[in-house]
Amino acid sequence: MKPPTTLLLFVGALIFFAAGNVRSDASDHRYKEGDSVPLYANKVGPFHNPSETYRYFDLPFCVPEGVKDKKEAFGEVLNGDRLVSAPYKLSFRDEKDSETYCKKKLSRKEVEQFRRAVEKDYYFQMYYDDLPIWGFIGKVDKESKSDPSEFKYFLYKHIQFEILYNNDRVIEINARMDPHSLVDLTEDKEVVAEFMYTVKWKETETPFEKRMDKYAMSSSLPHHLEIHWFSIINSCVTVLLLTGFLATILMRVLKNDFMKYAQDEEAADDQEETGWKYIHGDVFRFPKHKSLFAASLGSGTQLFTLTIFIFMLSLVGVFYPYNRGALFTALVVIYALTSGIAGYTASSFYCQLEGKNWVRNLLLTGGLFCGPLFLTFCFLNTVAIAYSATAALPFGTIVVIVLIWTLVTSPLLVLGGIAGKNSKAEFQAPVRTTKYPREIPPLPWYRSAVPQMAMAGFLPFSAIYIELYYIFASVWGHRIYTIYSILFIVFIILLIVTAFITVALTYFQLAAEDHEWWWRSFLCGGSTGLFIYAYCLYYYYARSDMSGFMQTSFFFGYMACICYGFFLMLGTVGFRAALLFVRHIYRSIKCE
Repeated sequence: MKPPTTLLLFVGALIFFAAGNVRSDASDHRYKEGDSVPLYANKVGPFHNPSETYRYFDLPFCVPEGVKDKKEAFGEVLNGDRLVSAPYKLSFRDEKDSETYCKKKLSRKEVEQFRRAVEKDYYFQMYYDDLPIWGFIGKVDKESKSDPSEFKYFLYKHIQFEILYNNDRVIEINARMDPHSLVDLTEDKEVVAEFMYTVKWKETETPFEKRMDKYAMSSSLPHHLEIHWFSIINSCVTVLLLTGFLATILMRVLKNDFMKYAQDEEAADDQEETGWKYIHGDVFRFPKHKSLFAASLGSGTQLFTLTIFIFMLSLVGVFYPYNRGALFTALVVIYALTSGIAGYTASSFYCQLEGKNWVRNLLLTGGLFCGPLFLTFCFLNTVAIAYSATAALPFGTIVVIVLIWTLVTSPLLVLGGIAGKNSKAEFQAPVRTTKYPREIPPLPWYRSAVPQMAMAGFLPFSAIYIELYYIFASVWGHRIYTIYSILFIVFIILLIVTAFITVALTYFQLAAEDHEWWWRSFLCGGSTGLFIYAYCLYYYYARSDMSGFMQTSFFFGYMACICYGFFLMLGTVGFRAALLFVRHIYRSIKCE
């Protein structure tokens, strides 16, 4: 069994073992009347800035005695969750009517702090028996007032909880802020706030196993889902028609080429060769910067494997709504476990390209994606610390990540590299490479790298454009993404279109007698990542209400890393497709 196959089976076994245990963390408690049900306050923050969140008691709410921090899982910490025991007591089937839990005199500074929070549309998030609760902390009265100095600011002081139960289990919880119970925060003066809450219990027939369906359905209401499917089908049909049209043209052109070259072989020997056959002695000449090229292929292959495993976990239902931190945990663990694939691919291909310094190549592979990601994380974590936001990772979590990288990622990378070096695989070129390269003829501007990348990235991007909005609204908003089947279909179409457009452009490049196709095919395949980053600019300024230095830096910083990852992954797909195509066409003709 080959080393990469062994690694894949090993990683797959570990991932599915973990997947089978993910749901065990979800609350499955049964309660008796009067039993205490866990209620945790999580975070507060501006509604339109999802990355800018703070601890619940960073705002001057009443802090009850004996507040305890909940011990959180690794993924929850990465997600920015900081759960503490909430000030409300919602015992099982224990109804309460306008009960006061705190009376507090707010100082001028605390009034100003609450007013700034209300002005920025702060919301809070809590978890009751692992069910999420949201609510706004206040409201701004702008009615018939055009001047912002005339606006009035109010703090909600009464929360009304409605809880649904089925026998001895909690099924659903809703929180509503009483619009008539307010504290005026408009003026900078001390005010007395009496915080209250009401609890109502109702019985429901919804089974416990389906209590998360409400959150899944909220992301895909019937009319939204219908529009979603229609848009995706429309996009897929358009893209497939275009690719089919181009494929037909390419097949006919290739058929004519094969017939022409066959006739040339039968004709006089002094007839001059033209087109892509003319450069058969240069087409398999190894590219410049072969170490960087092999490292890019290794990193791209690892990211492709990571994406496939994430899709497998999502399709079997691991990332159900509000399974806090499951995605982040999966990303870190799978990336660490697949580093051996990067090492094997990069080292094996580097040796096929007759590279000598495989150790340096391995170091380059290890840092090609992790290096920019680490630098981006250091900067953004510093920003989060300066803002005292929950996005700032605790020192202990950073130590855990460093240990994973040191004890798992690096050793597997080295082992994969050694296996790749010892694989003794040779580069399979169907034709001999000449000693000296031919001069590339002058080409028009539209055949240069940048215009070709623009052409190559546009078609795959058009295939995923519609789905990008839903993904962005989920990652950088408050929507929940649950339709992973659609996303997987779109991903498959993205791969097909990327491979095909790269093959087509590679053919046109070779037909123009330009034999430097190695890097060009990689850049053309990965150019979709640049289009996605351009979409980030459009989304930020036209489709979202995000603002502020922290949110802006988090959005563009982490999206740059994600788009860079897409660039490496799709570049690898494009090059592999082009390599198969070039090998096929030169194997099909007779070259002297």
